[in-house]
Amino acid sequence: MLASALEERERRFKLALRAGIPLIIMFSLLFYSSFSKAGFVKLTPNVSLLMAGLVFITIYFIYFLLELDTKETLLDRTTEGFNQETFIKKIDKYQPETIAIICINNLTTINDNYGTTATNDLLHTFILRLNRYIKVYDNSDFWIGRNLGSEFLIGIGGDSQKLQVMLQNFIEENKIIDTIEIDFRFSVISNLGGDIEKIITQLRDQLRAQEFQKSHNNPPVKDTKDLNTLETNILQALENKTFNFYFRPLYSVRKKVIDSYEIYIKLQSNTQEILPRDYLPIVNRLGLGRTYDRIILEHIVELALLTDDHISFSFNLSPFSLRDRDFLESTFNFIEEKKLNPQRLIFEIYERKTHHDLGKYLKTLSQIRAKGIKICIDNFGSSNASMEYLKYFKFDVVQFDRDFVSRLGDKNNVSMLKSLIDMSHDLDITTVAKWVDKVEHIETLQKLGIDYVQGFGVGKPLTEREVIQKYNR
Repeated sequence: MLASALEERERRFKLALRAGIPLIIMFSLLFYSSFSKAGFVKLTPNVSLLMAGLVFITIYFIYFLLELDTKETLLDRTTEGFNQETFIKKIDKYQPETIAIICINNLTTINDNYGTTATNDLLHTFILRLNRYIKVYDNSDFWIGRNLGSEFLIGIGGDSQKLQVMLQNFIEENKIIDTIEIDFRFSVISNLGGDIEKIITQLRDQLRAQEFQKSHNNPPVKDTKDLNTLETNILQALENKTFNFYFRPLYSVRKKVIDSYEIYIKLQSNTQEILPRDYLPIVNRLGLGRTYDRIILEHIVELALLTDDHISFSFNLSPFSLRDRDFLESTFNFIEEKKLNPQRLIFEIYERKTHHDLGKYLKTLSQIRAKGIKICIDNFGSSNASMEYLKYFKFDVVQFDRDFVSRLGDKNNVSMLKSLIDMSHDLDITTVAKWVDKVEHIETLQKLGIDYVQGFGVGKPLTEREVIQKYNR
C-alpha cells in the first residue's frame, strides 16, 4: 500500500476518534440525567427539546465529518497518491534533495479511446508500479503526488542522478500498462530552494523545452539555482532587446540562387546565448509571447529595409500572436509605415493540434495573405494539424519536417515525401526541405521536385552583420 494511503487512513481514524468521544460523553450524560432514574420518562417539552437537540447534534456531526473529509483529504482520489496541495506541504516540511515530474503525454488520447474507467485504472496501476520501483531503487524517503491530469510529481531525499536513471529505466520497462501503450516524458531538478510552486513550474518548463527536441529519452538534471538564473537572464535580455539573429540560406534548386533566409534567434545574456527551446517556454509562461514576437517582427522589418529587395526573410511567429487582433493591426500598420514590400516577409506557423475555432483562425490567416505577407507551414508532416489546415487554406510555402530529410535512404519515406511534394505543387505551394547537410541529398531532393533546400549542404548560417554587408543597398 502507498505511504500516502496509509497516512490518509490514519488521519481518518484520528478524525473519527475526535468526533466520537464528544458523542460518547454526550450520550452518557443524557442517559444519566434522563434514563437512569426510576420510573417512566414522560415526553415533556424538556425531554422533547433534549431529544431534538440530540438528533440535530448527531446530524450536524455526520455532515461536519463528511465535509471535513472532502476538504481535507490528503489524496488524489483516482490514484491514491498525494494531491498537489499535500505534496507541496510535504516538500516544504521535509526539503528533499530532488524533485521530478513525469508526464503521460498521450493521456487524452487514452481517455478518448479507452474510456474514463480504464484510464483511471491505468493511472492507479501506474502510480503503484512507480511507488514499488522507487522503493527498490532508493531507500530514501520519497513522496509521489499528482500535479495535473497527466503530470505526477516525485520528491525524494536521494541523489538526483540516481533518480534520473531510475525514471529512464522505469519508462523503458513500463511502455505498456494494462495493454495500453504509454508515451512518457520527465524532467528532474536538484539543489532545491525557495518557492516549491515555482520549482514545479520550472519542471513543467523543462517538459515544454523537450518538445523542441526529437529525442527526450535522457533529459539532463537541472539545478534550481541555474534555472532561476536562466529566467532572470531571459527577462533581462527581453527588456534590453539583446538578441542574436542567425540567417540560414534557402537555396532555390531551379534558379540556382539564394534569395531567401530563414531566421533563427537566440537570446544573449551577459554570459551566454540562450536557445529557443530554453527561453520560449519561460517567455510564454510569463505571458510575454506577444512582446517577444513584436520585438522580433519590428527588428526584421528594419533589417529588411537595409538589404536588397529580392531577399526574403522567413521567421516563426506564435499562433497566439497571430490570433490577437491588436497584434495583427499594429503589425500591418508598422509594415505600411516603414514602406516595406510585405511580400518579402514569410510568417512561419507550426501547431501540433488544430485550433478549436478553425474557421476564425483561417480567416485571420487570409487577412495576413491579403496584405501580401506569405504564410508558411513549418515542420509539415509532423502533426495532423498541418494536413487539416492544408485542406481549407491556401498556403504559400511548406517546410517539410526534418525526419523526411534524415531518412532519404528509406524507400517508404521517399515515396511519401514525393507524394507530398507533388500535392504541394498541384496547389501552387512552394516546397522547402530543411536540415540538408549533404550535397548528394540536394541532388536527391531535386529529382523529387523540391523547390528550396536549407542546411549545411547549402551553406553555414550568416550573422546579421554578414547579411547586411552582403546585401546592403
